[in-house]
Amino acid sequence: MSAAPAQPARSRLAPVAVVGMGRSGVGAARLLRSRGHAVILLESRGGEALEQQAADLRAEGIDVRLHAPLATETFARLETTPAVVIVSPGIRWDHPVLDQLRASGIAVQGEMAPAWEATADVPWIGITGTNGKTTVTHLVHHLLSAAGLDAPLCGNVGHSAAELALARQGAGQRRPDWLVVELSSYQIEQSPELAPAIGVWTTLTPDHLERHGSVDSYRAIKRRLLENSQLRILNADDADLRARAASWDHATWISAGPRSALPAGIEPLLWIEEGWVRDRNGPLLAADALAMPGAHNRQNMLMAVAVGLQAALEPQAMEAALRRFPGVPHRLERIRDWHGITWYNDSKATNYEAAEVALQALEGPLVVLAGGQSKVGDASAWLAQLQRQAAAVVLYGAAREEFTALLAGSGYGGEVRQTEGLDEAVPTALKLARQAGCSGVLLSPACASFDQYSDFEARGDHFRRLVLAL
Repeated sequence: MSAAPAQPARSRLAPVAVVGMGRSGVGAARLLRSRGHAVILLESRGGEALEQQAADLRAEGIDVRLHAPLATETFARLETTPAVVIVSPGIRWDHPVLDQLRASGIAVQGEMAPAWEATADVPWIGITGTNGKTTVTHLVHHLLSAAGLDAPLCGNVGHSAAELALARQGAGQRRPDWLVVELSSYQIEQSPELAPAIGVWTTLTPDHLERHGSVDSYRAIKRRLLENSQLRILNADDADLRARAASWDHATWISAGPRSALPAGIEPLLWIEEGWVRDRNGPLLAADALAMPGAHNRQNMLMAVAVGLQAALEPQAMEAALRRFPGVPHRLERIRDWHGITWYNDSKATNYEAAEVALQALEGPLVVLAGGQSKVGDASAWLAQLQRQAAAVVLYGAAREEFTALLAGSGYGGEVRQTEGLDEAVPTALKLARQAGCSGVLLSPACASFDQYSDFEARGDHFRRLVLAL
């Protein structure tokens, strides 16, 4: 790959304000500064830890302002009006202050924009979907890396795209062959400029409706990423995507079932029959190459293999790599077997649909831990799976009363316990699993983590520590 392009002189580039000192905001600020922009970093919070971080960033030439909320007054107090304002995915795209900035002629961009500009010479693989995108992102990264390609993952998982772009633009740094980028609806909404070489859409079920307002709006945001992509890979087993197959002028489809089961009009690139992943020329690799449980993970595998074929990987080499895949942290992660009970960390299941899929993938009876910050959605299918699979449910966090009422209203017949948090939930689950003779304990929250944790990774890491300490 070619070396990073020479950067223009600092004085010629427009001043930029970055809102928020989270990981993505700091990454964007540092990347923009390295490329010659004057950067003001605004943060509403204060405190000793942030003061130290601010001092380090100021030493890099970034103007950090603490106790500076996203408000009209904050921008009015700036000595220089920024030409561009960069915001993190956590900030609503229709925030009134952002609308005021746009009306005054200031460009508002998401934190992906600087990374996209800085990696213009690197093809992106953009992966999105309500569920499955993290697993597919890890699988694609694993397959490409196993083939000797430099294909780091970033975005909504791992490093922020800006952090990665910054790390790879220094003198002597090799440019990646590919960037494997997981993209949330928030990031896509804020980044209409993204146009991946390959776009992957895993699933679509209602999620983030408190932000996007309707399923139609949510779908349109995700669809835009695929429409901007040179190659589009879609999951024909997802009901919502399949129902709209005729609306695509060109798309590449996969199915984890037989080709004959697909409706007219969908001609898949890959499908599974008689234990083999096949294309039109015949068998490519064994359908059981990936050890992760569940039909949904066969779909994830086929989407990753479809990407691998576009990157000229050999099927035999991909099969060998899939057999070595270690799994994805926080997504049906098998933590340990302890006294005949298998413990699973599915902290990534932040909505009803993802938690339902986890229950379908495992053999019961189970004790299920659920709770956190609840989301808008239809819980009926999840509740039905709990009835079939869960001998007991331990509820914790902000949603425990709400979920208790949901279980009671559904006629759930198993044991239900409430705890404040995971510290109490884990020993409670162990006791219930022993009493009921359960084969496994599953953390699958069906909730966001923000009532007690910074993100789902922190929640899953806490659960793992508690289980390993048993």
